[in-house]
Amino acid sequence: MHTLKVQIVADASTRDILCISVGKGKQHDFKMLEESKVHFSPRIQVIADKGFQGLKKLHTNSVMPIKAKRGKQLSALEKIYNAVVSKCGIYIEHINRYIKRVRIFSSRYRNRRKKFALRFSLICGIYNFQHG
Repeated sequence: MHTLKVQIVADASTRDILCISVGKGKQHDFKMLEESKVHFSPRIQVIADKGFQGLKKLHTNSVMPIKAKRGKQLSALEKIYNAVVSKCGIYIEHINRYIKRVRIFSSRYRNRRKKFALRFSLICGIYNFQHG
């Protein structure tokens, strides 16, 4: 295993990081979500990016940008919808930016892989403490 990938589940209203899961870098985002055993209440609306195609089957109350079909462009209404969805999910990018300010996560991680999840959890805890 050469690369590591981290998925963050965060609350849109409080901007708190609820949980993280660490996996292999080559693993697909949706498969990683399935294997992490994270379950969402049916009342909760999940906002995800295009990497989570198929999430509607697991969680009906999920919102994702519309993916353009091969060889076709999105209509103006679909582009507006994608812009609204992107604005709703921008907070997760702000969380990623905060975490990458810690230098060990913004560049090549050269420490023990066993400690990666622990260190990432600690940084997420510091983020929650500062923003909570």
